[in-house]
Amino acid sequence: MIRVLVIHSAADLYGASRNLVRSVQAIIEEGMEPIVVLPFDGPLVGEITNTGATVHLLDHGVLRRKNLSPAGLLSLAKQLWHSTKTLTRLIKSENVQLVYTNSNANVVGGLLHFTTKKKHVWHIHEIIQNPRWFKFLLEKYISLTGDSVLGVSQAVLDNMQGNVPSSKLKLIYNGIDYRPFKEADYDLKREIGIPDSHILIGMIARVHFWKGQSYFLDIAKHLAERHDNIHFVMVGDAFTGYEYLYDEIKERIREHGLEGKVSDLGYRTDIPNIMGGLDIFMLPSILPDPLPTTVLEAMAAGKPVIATAHGGATEMVLDGETGFLVPWDRAEIAASKFDNLIKNAGLRHQMGLAGQARVIEHFSVDAYFKNLGQLFRDQISIERQ
Repeated sequence: MIRVLVIHSAADLYGASRNLVRSVQAIIEEGMEPIVVLPFDGPLVGEITNTGATVHLLDHGVLRRKNLSPAGLLSLAKQLWHSTKTLTRLIKSENVQLVYTNSNANVVGGLLHFTTKKKHVWHIHEIIQNPRWFKFLLEKYISLTGDSVLGVSQAVLDNMQGNVPSSKLKLIYNGIDYRPFKEADYDLKREIGIPDSHILIGMIARVHFWKGQSYFLDIAKHLAERHDNIHFVMVGDAFTGYEYLYDEIKERIREHGLEGKVSDLGYRTDIPNIMGGLDIFMLPSILPDPLPTTVLEAMAAGKPVIATAHGGATEMVLDGETGFLVPWDRAEIAASKFDNLIKNAGLRHQMGLAGQARVIEHFSVDAYFKNLGQLFRDQISIERQ
């Protein structure tokens, strides 16, 4: 049995983690055995074990911005020393033939490439722009320690050009199982307690400054000034260390006079229900989002999508056909793109159907399984030569 060590940086059920489940399923579909390493316990553990894969919990030294200090780097180095030794032993005892690192935050994957001489695949979900020295060093490290470097969007690959050879770069779009979203039938308006005639506009994302919760509320302010029949929904909890943003969000709602017009539902696992209950979905990221899975999920649910015009969203949303692309720094202009959708149910339906068809054709889980499986087969074939 061919075994693949899978390394991930979280245990939540947001975009990169949900895609990890699909990657594990792709490995199993290829007749291989995944051994998954997560840094701590969380809802992702159950999702992974449900696939039949083995999960090991090990604080393997996830790279975070807080580590970019002398004390942080020392702590990270200690974690990496310990985890590298532990995982090197695991690779040898389980006869692992391939290491698959899901996210550039998992530094240990590259170290294992050196200690075990096994083939190593990086799967990059991030677009790092600053600080420039950090971007340069990390991408050079990825280049030195990866046999293949997958990007979830062309925007991700373009961002690494120059530091990672083109021969190593490969584009594989994330795929989703569109059926739960297409089939969802949930009355979210009833849960929230608003009339069915109201237009429900929502966003789903971890609470972080670049995910755009504040920008979403700035747009909501402009829309609320000229539409009475709208309500806004925010879904997601904070990254560890960013809980202070909850207070900033509450203050922004108060300053904009949006009390009673915004429902913050926090962390939810029933995302198909949330998507199915919206009328319009928005991705308000103020920095480039590599390939936001929530956009695909909204399109699969038949919802028009308004997204900021950078990152992977520009490869997903067809402007004027499946939704609209808007500025990430001009809330009033962005808000103007909602007006026709709010007023015109036919346009919402038309764009929603176009988006749904696009997901089924270009971003299906079957295509993802096929493309990722082929890459794993190629790497194992090289390993055996």
